[in-house]
Amino acid sequence: MKRTLYKNILLIDDDEDDHEIFFSAVADVTDGVTCTGISDATTALQKLKDKELNPEVIFLDLNMPVMSGQEFLIEIKKNQALKHIPVIIYSTSSHLPTIKLTKELGAADFITKPQKYEQLVKILTPYISAEN
Repeated sequence: MKRTLYKNILLIDDDEDDHEIFFSAVADVTDGVTCTGISDATTALQKLKDKELNPEVIFLDLNMPVMSGQEFLIEIKKNQALKHIPVIIYSTSSHLPTIKLTKELGAADFITKPQKYEQLVKILTPYISAEN
């Protein structure tokens, strides 16, 4: 994937602790990035359809109740007004068939959640900082 510098990020993840860690890592990389977190994909999809949110990129967890990340990805890619938004899978999974499937469904990239905070900062840097 050709990396672009994103300034308006939406994180969809049912784990509130992951929101805090992700937002902290983004802040450690650079200033001037707006991060919004939503804990369920159904709410996120509705807010996107209603134009309450206008992210440049979506970081999406896969394992969530009600609507999974894969289901969200399918829905957003079917929507003409939303399908242009890059979706980067942000999951604990590193299962190769899952990675392949999400890319076939339209994911722009796949990031496996790292165990260490420093690794997360390093992984996010190319997406949000010009000083790579």
